[in-house]
Amino acid sequence: MSASLDADSASSSSPRPLPPSRMQHALLASVFIIASCGLAYELVAAALASYLLGDSITQFSTIIGAYLFAMGVGSWLSRYVGGNLVRRFIQIELAVGVVGGFTAVALFLAFAAQMGPFRGLLYLAVLAVGVLVGLEIPLVMRILKRDVTFKELVSQVLAVDYLGALAVSLLFPLLFVPYLGLMRTGLLFGLLNVGVAIWALALFRTELARTFGLRLVAGGCLVLLLGGLAIAGKVSSMAESWLYADEVIYTESTPYQRIVITRWHDDIRLFLNQNLQFSSQDEYRYHEALVHPGLAALPQARRILVLGGGDGFAVREILRYPQIQSVTLVDLDPAMTRMFSSVPLLTGLNGNALNDRRVTIINDDAGRWLEENADVFDFVVVDFPDPSSFALGKLYSTGFYRLLTRHLAPDGRLVVQSTSPYYARRSFWTIAVTLEAAGLKTAPYHALVPSFGEWGYVLAGQDEPALPTTYPKGLRFLTVASTPDLFHFPADMARLPVEPNRLNEQSLVRIFEQEWHGVVR
Repeated sequence: MSASLDADSASSSSPRPLPPSRMQHALLASVFIIASCGLAYELVAAALASYLLGDSITQFSTIIGAYLFAMGVGSWLSRYVGGNLVRRFIQIELAVGVVGGFTAVALFLAFAAQMGPFRGLLYLAVLAVGVLVGLEIPLVMRILKRDVTFKELVSQVLAVDYLGALAVSLLFPLLFVPYLGLMRTGLLFGLLNVGVAIWALALFRTELARTFGLRLVAGGCLVLLLGGLAIAGKVSSMAESWLYADEVIYTESTPYQRIVITRWHDDIRLFLNQNLQFSSQDEYRYHEALVHPGLAALPQARRILVLGGGDGFAVREILRYPQIQSVTLVDLDPAMTRMFSSVPLLTGLNGNALNDRRVTIINDDAGRWLEENADVFDFVVVDFPDPSSFALGKLYSTGFYRLLTRHLAPDGRLVVQSTSPYYARRSFWTIAVTLEAAGLKTAPYHALVPSFGEWGYVLAGQDEPALPTTYPKGLRFLTVASTPDLFHFPADMARLPVEPNRLNEQSLVRIFEQEWHGVVR
């Protein structure tokens, strides 16, 4: 090596160092791993915040901004790092591996145990990891500059850095989260950082003296992360048992959401990103109210479209009508439709509806599917989760409803689950006004679902929707006599003057967050 060694360098009797070209390639490979780990920690923190706090765009935007700022601080601080640069690099790698690797574990436990202000802990962790990550690349460049010209140094390091980021950005949603979950993903990348440190210990053995303590620390970090990886499942189960009042019987992280199913005696509950989707004790009220006031008034209906509703409960209610010829279910998450068409506990709840020969399941984004298909339907059920994020808010916009109208038969109807007209009154009426702005005539209504409270729906069509005069047999909640009451709103749920939700503004998401903030927290 051309540069002189620092005070703790090895003596002249040490083993011969690697040729500069091999050393250079090894360090560039380390840069690839470092870049991958740095982006992975950022994505894990943002995804975890999205799962726990909702509003994914806000969480990703603020966390990425804070993380990049912290990386800038770390890069600036690197100028003050002195001594043996290789030793400092190894120490930072070990710190990044442990702190970054355990961030998701610590944050999830803190949220579940309600340990202080979670947002403060979240951003403190993001800043800490960001500063450490920001120190890495400048140190690598300072080490490499002994053997590489500045022009080559910058181009090679940045190119490899960006490639590492690309690799993780592609694999994170497709491989790591679905198969490992957020905790194990963070721990895995922590192991990669520690692996780089151990590799550097061997690679630069001729430049380091008194390495016993460093090797001992590296071994301890390795054991700690491996232990965390081994018990991550138990830690996740323990934390989720704190979050949910009932026994957690199933969990799964998909590229789209965190699925949790709980049980208390014969009450089965589904949570998506911690938001309750149904309780088996009273889901029949929700789904009877969702489907039958519209479909029972359409004796000519043959072809039905369900958007969302991967649990199959809306399909179960639709199949009560013998004249139905086909039901097309479009749900984004294949994990949902797979579970509710194959797990006996769940197929028992939906009457095995998703396996009916008349049902076609399509796992795709609803907007994209509507754009690419020209099918027309007599009745459409829109059963999306509440508009708690911009990704969901677009499905409640004038543009989406206009697109949906093109798939509605001239005398057809559609119904939209529209959150609570009591707890989220402005949100409910914004959905109704948005449908009207899309050229539809609406009939808003509501029903009491004990697990949710007063819940709202909007029935819409090209002309005024008519009320049904008969219902199929076997309903447990709706009657023809009580149906008109669903369409009457008391003063505290009456219509408000609101603007439609347009795609370029997404006002509904902000309104929904404001209204539900005090209810759910």
